Amino acid sequence: MHTTRLTLICHAVTPLQKQGRFPDDEVVAMDWRGSALSLAERYKKTRRLLCGPEARTRQTAGLFGDDAVIDAALRDADFGQWKGQDIGQLERDALNTWLTDATYAPHGGESVEQICLRVGEWMKILETQPGHVVAITHPFVIRAAMWHVMQFPLSMFYQIDVEPLSATELRFNNVWRLRLETHA
Repeated sequence: MHTTRLTLICHAVTPLQKQGRFPDDEVVAMDWRGSALSLAERYKKTRRLLCGPEARTRQTAGLFGDDAVIDAALRDADFGQWKGQDIGQLERDALNTWLTDATYAPHGGESVEQICLRVGEWMKILETQPGHVVAITHPFVIRAAMWHVMQFPLSMFYQIDVEPLSATELRFNNVWRLRLETHA
């Protein structure tokens, strides 16, 4: 059996993230020239480059190559009415319930459970496709992939921090595994 290697890279930081707002289809806020020079060679060997459809993932994918293919499964969570909203301005009870109940979607978009199921289905497809996939996506999608691999309770979903431009390495060879690597 051949191994599927999945490198999930979180998109670069956005102005809305810096402001404590829910994401919308915004662009990234970064030094493109410096970042492109430092990241362009990181995953140069044979790989498939995928990204979500949003501007921030497409722009970040450009740091790793000009051959990115948009994959709808890598799209960000649907935050419904909360898109672009300041987290501190939301109705407290709805926000607290959303943060503790994975089936709840008070914003009219996707629940955490729905996101995890969507990403899990995508990962099942990858199991049949050996090779290296570099996927530029969102914190919620990366958390969902971690949930799929580690099978921890959904209540732990928000206990995973995903930083901009961080990489999460997963491998499939009959079973998914989290792989921690050093770059020394």
